[in-house]
Amino acid sequence: MTAMETAAPAKKGLGERVGTFTNRHASVLPTFAAIAILILLLVGAELYFGNFLTPRNMSALLLDNAYLMILAVGMTFVIVTAGIDLSVGSVMAFTGIFGASLLSSGVPAVITIPVMLVSGALIGLLIGVLVQHFNVQPFIASLAGLFLGRGLAFVVSLSSIRVEDPVVLWLQSTRIRIGDWYITPTGILALLAVAVGAVVMHKTRFGRTVYAVGGSEQSARLMGLKVPRTKVMVYVISGLCGGLAGLVLTAYSGAGYPRNGIGTELDVIAIVVIGGTLLTGGRGYVLGSMIGVFVYGTIKTIISFMGAEQSWTHIIVGLLLLLFIVVQRAIVARSERGS
Repeated sequence: MTAMETAAPAKKGLGERVGTFTNRHASVLPTFAAIAILILLLVGAELYFGNFLTPRNMSALLLDNAYLMILAVGMTFVIVTAGIDLSVGSVMAFTGIFGASLLSSGVPAVITIPVMLVSGALIGLLIGVLVQHFNVQPFIASLAGLFLGRGLAFVVSLSSIRVEDPVVLWLQSTRIRIGDWYITPTGILALLAVAVGAVVMHKTRFGRTVYAVGGSEQSARLMGLKVPRTKVMVYVISGLCGGLAGLVLTAYSGAGYPRNGIGTELDVIAIVVIGGTLLTGGRGYVLGSMIGVFVYGTIKTIISFMGAEQSWTHIIVGLLLLLFIVVQRAIVARSERGS
């Protein structure tokens, strides 16, 4: 055996190469799995129905789920820090009915819209302060925010309030068409929220701190990162997204309703997890959460096409959630063994 033969590295087998790739890219594998499921759903629906992948249906997919996409952006920030926010559905309902009430009282939209956003952010601030400065568990603190938001919504009104303001209705009624495709201002707001969230998470010091806190809060503190401010700010961002979702849903439905968003917080958590964000924190992508929204919306649309009960949506999403949690645990365990 020559020296050259001795020095030549042994070629890795296929299984070893796959294992190496898995270890190096463990954080993105759940998101890739969500993309694969989305593609399978779309292709399967087109083969079954024959008229599923039309520009109208695909445009409606964003239109109908714009508020969920905005909520998912805020929830991603919270879950990446290993927190949870159960208040998003109630915040959305409160800001929606509060905004509708202000508009019906003659307050102009230019004032009402910022008030809605600030109201959501203030509830998020309260939750963040409870979590960080009073050491309340995120589950309990956000549960208090849930009851607060829902209670405030019923204080504003026990029934729906119709919105007739042309500025708010313009957000939903306007169609920007490109051939047979279309998008509404509400859809643009949702995509902008995703874009801004992705940039903040991956291109700013704050975003890197969010990941560091979720990975190991103690290590983040030792590195001199601003952990307290970051933990409060993620809940403020989630509350702000709740206020924006309240605006979008109010424009979508043409009214504010105090019972809007009941159970939505659970849908949003499932969407974010399906999109690849770990419930244990430290890993996740805003763009992955957007994919999770499309998976959820596609399932709802398929069930509507079949004429089945929408309760099947929650059954299927629940099964997917269980699958993704198992996959995430397996990936995390494999990456920890490989490190």
